[in-house]
Amino acid sequence: MTRERLYLFDTTLRDGQQTNGIDFSVDEKIAIVELLERLGVDYVEGGYPGANPTDTAFFSEKRTKSAVFTAFGMTKRAGRSVSNDPGVQALLDARSDAICFVAKAWDYHVRVALETTNEENLVSISESVEAATAAGREALVDCEHFFDGYKANRDYALACAKAAYDAGARWVVLCDTNGGTLPNEVREIVADVARVVPGDHLGIHAHDDTGQAVANSLAAVEAGCRHIQGTLNGIGERCGNANLTTLIPTLLLKPAYAERFETGVGEAALKDVTAISRAFDEIVNRTPDIHAPYVGASAFATKAGIHASALLKDPQTYEHVAPETVGNRRRVLVSDQAGKSNLIGELKRLGIEVDRKDPRLDTLLADVKEREALGYAYEAADASFELLARRRLGEVAGYFDVKSFRVMVERRFNAIGELVTVSEAVVKVDIDGETRMSVAEGNGPVNALDIALRKDLGKYQSIIDEMELIDYKVRILNGGTDAVTRVLIESQNKRTHKRWFTIGVSGNIVDASFQALIDSVTYTLLKAGI
Repeated sequence: MTRERLYLFDTTLRDGQQTNGIDFSVDEKIAIVELLERLGVDYVEGGYPGANPTDTAFFSEKRTKSAVFTAFGMTKRAGRSVSNDPGVQALLDARSDAICFVAKAWDYHVRVALETTNEENLVSISESVEAATAAGREALVDCEHFFDGYKANRDYALACAKAAYDAGARWVVLCDTNGGTLPNEVREIVADVARVVPGDHLGIHAHDDTGQAVANSLAAVEAGCRHIQGTLNGIGERCGNANLTTLIPTLLLKPAYAERFETGVGEAALKDVTAISRAFDEIVNRTPDIHAPYVGASAFATKAGIHASALLKDPQTYEHVAPETVGNRRRVLVSDQAGKSNLIGELKRLGIEVDRKDPRLDTLLADVKEREALGYAYEAADASFELLARRRLGEVAGYFDVKSFRVMVERRFNAIGELVTVSEAVVKVDIDGETRMSVAEGNGPVNALDIALRKDLGKYQSIIDEMELIDYKVRILNGGTDAVTRVLIESQNKRTHKRWFTIGVSGNIVDASFQALIDSVTYTLLKAGI
């Protein structure tokens, strides 16, 4: 059976840029385009030329090699000709392959936002599309607030979609701009629109305000749409857009879609989707969502012992797809719910081969459960778990020994009379029988300890200099001023960008932090093969 083609349109650089806290530079946009082309999307919407200097500069040249490079902007203003509309002219001047016009499809917005008539709005849609096609560009129309407009005035919403199609738009995109439409509504409305605009010219643009952007996109495909818009990792205004890193694996791996449709994403690119997702998070300086479908670090993680035992016998018992198909990996977590199967599975993943009858396994498992009862959470701190396991199995060298540390926090007036709080740390470390003492000031006691600990580690210094701390989390495990504190530190290698987590637990937050710091430094040396 011949499969129908679905076209993937990425709007990370335009709609995604409306995410709170995200503002791409031109260089960042160029790097993201490379990721999108690795993935194999059909369209890359680069932004809104003329709206800001960054987007105007970005469209000064064509930025894609294979994807259709798309500029975004409004249809012409009512009462003006296309030639006298600076917004439309900026789109025509952009070095893009296609232009995506946003058009009002809700008569309420036509009246209140545009302050014009329904008829004039239809003229604006038609003439804008005609101008783009006359200039040799592929034209798309995002029918803004389409679903809300359809519910309020079905005939007018359909008239907007038909005006775009009749004028020559390659794609007429139905936008759930407020994100409040439900999948059954999307399915019914798209099926109705397909009687006016053929499905192979219909697209869907879903927002995630009810957590159903992906479900709405799939419902639209089932009802006839053949063009899907979304963003990397689901970023976007308010709650985000349809997540392409969830949509793409679903379309390619689930028989309901894979047997009917094909995309421009190949098997090799699908295996790259996890790496692409995490590389994107690096660019925008966000911590990856470990619970993200398909690509999250916990997407294929199992904690309960009975689950782990079955999983190790046959992965299909608790996995809906094989993690390798999306470039992810299976994780069998070790925790207070763990059995020996969890432990063996995790040790094997870490490259530690131990006979199931080895008595050290029982000791290690008891140790893990005892420490978890104290507040440690090793499923969140894989590096600390590996160190614990290798220590119990005699596989970690004694790189250094911290003899003592001291932290001082002092509030005082500085030389120019400002009231400041200063943190100072002193760390004594023994390396090969030689004691080294380092002193450092920092932005708080933990930062001062971190600097002091890594200030002079002798022969290990060049290796430690490649390590950096990128996140620090504190959790109070019980109430009161004598509370037990759990600290989780995320570190990475500056050169390879490999990340790891370490943990510390204590009634003293500084002590808990220092435990996690020591583990992070030790793990760095272990992975360097020292």
